[in-house]
Amino acid sequence: MTEAEEQAEIIRFLADPDTYGVGSVDRIDTHVNHVFLAGDRVYKMKRAVRFPFLDFSTLAARKAACEAEVALNRRTAPALYEGVVAVTRRTGGRLVFDGDGEPVEWVVVMRRFDQDTLFDRLAGRGGLDEPLMRGLADRIAAFHQEAERRPDQGGDKGVRFVVESNMETLEGPAAGPLDEEKVARLGSTWRDSLDRLAPLLERRRESGFVRRCHGDLHLRNICLIDGRPTLFDCIEFSERIACIDVFYDLAFLLMDLEHRNLRALAGTVLNRYLAMTADFEALAALPLFLSLRAGVRAMISAMEGEEQSDDALCGEARAYLDAALFYLEPRQTRLVAVGGLSGTGKSTVAAALAPHMGARPAAAVLRSDVIRKRHFGRAPEDALPKDAYTQEASAAIYEQLMGYAAAAIAAGHDVIVDAVFARPGEREAIAAVAAAADVPFLGLWLEASEETLVARVGARRNDASDADASVVRRQQEYDLGTLDWRRIDTGGSLPDTVAAAKAAIDSD
Repeated sequence: MTEAEEQAEIIRFLADPDTYGVGSVDRIDTHVNHVFLAGDRVYKMKRAVRFPFLDFSTLAARKAACEAEVALNRRTAPALYEGVVAVTRRTGGRLVFDGDGEPVEWVVVMRRFDQDTLFDRLAGRGGLDEPLMRGLADRIAAFHQEAERRPDQGGDKGVRFVVESNMETLEGPAAGPLDEEKVARLGSTWRDSLDRLAPLLERRRESGFVRRCHGDLHLRNICLIDGRPTLFDCIEFSERIACIDVFYDLAFLLMDLEHRNLRALAGTVLNRYLAMTADFEALAALPLFLSLRAGVRAMISAMEGEEQSDDALCGEARAYLDAALFYLEPRQTRLVAVGGLSGTGKSTVAAALAPHMGARPAAAVLRSDVIRKRHFGRAPEDALPKDAYTQEASAAIYEQLMGYAAAAIAAGHDVIVDAVFARPGEREAIAAVAAAADVPFLGLWLEASEETLVARVGARRNDASDADASVVRRQQEYDLGTLDWRRIDTGGSLPDTVAAAKAAIDSD
């Protein structure tokens, strides 16, 4: 019996409801797996295939891949991945799970979950929101922090492999639906960007930012398990694809969100990740990483569209190609400071402005409250004691704030700094950061009545700010000095406030 014939027999076995004692079995086929959904379990069988990026052509290779899939995915989804079972043949020829006979195939067994909790489906019906995406960013940041360091992979050489392998396919098997001139321009721009970023990529590799990541971190590979964002189905078959810069791993999710017209949520993920990691130098590589992720999607959609004669997929491939070029267009970097007393809506306005600026998917938002929590080793929503708010502590926080802003600006990314900025010296210092980098600066000063401010801080829940009504009243006594920032009254509706702030940026 040939490998193909034996796999066909095993597929019939796995597709048979009697194998599991259930009424029906759903089957999903991909390029590398046959997936069978039976009862409350999922059974994944590797196809006996060989591609340039993987080799499942032997039983031993498929067993190793199954074991790697379970081990690697248990890092993020231990409740989903139950183990690997053998399909064995009895003396009479009958197939069974884990019998006494020799294994003829190996299968990954997973706990079945509600497919409606997949993040791509949630996105399709408007089910993703800021709290959920902040939780997802926290999970990704923690996963990256814990992941195995792999300085033997990635860096300039690793990214160059991605560029050249993508171009080989875009100019070859995927070329059909794509504009030849655009593909050539993309390849040239990728290579120019890589030459410029090579020292940074190497420095990051040597500093531990190349890790055994997920490798395929888009919305379809994220779900809710017990109400928590859960990453699953990571790349198990290629270290070159999975052992990458952590920001390249994150970039797939950011690009996927923006492609679905969810730019604000992409900004939420980016800024929460930055809040947890302070990895601001990586922003310099983000345009290239986003472009590469879009290029990979263009390649896959083009090949599938050609194979299936699907005009919609071919159109999507062209849209991804345009996005890959768009991410690498030069942009003017700028710095915006949003100041005001507690309760004026600084953080709300900053978050709304972030996706309105040129940087993709959004400007980096540096919130003093969050930086203070990180400085004291606390999560953003954890309360701090009063001694964390002394004049000396606040001076240290503002110094960090200026340093982070300078780093993000140096990386070529737009920055919004969210802090009180009550002292003239603090306002002068943030303006000086922009001047030193020779980028445009705009200061926005938000204000509202004391009654409004007290009501707002009293209504806060699960927020990074520890300010209460007593802080608001004490701030009314501040001597603000001369205010030459653009003043915005935030006492009205939120849409009016955000519109005024956007208008100030657009007119600057």
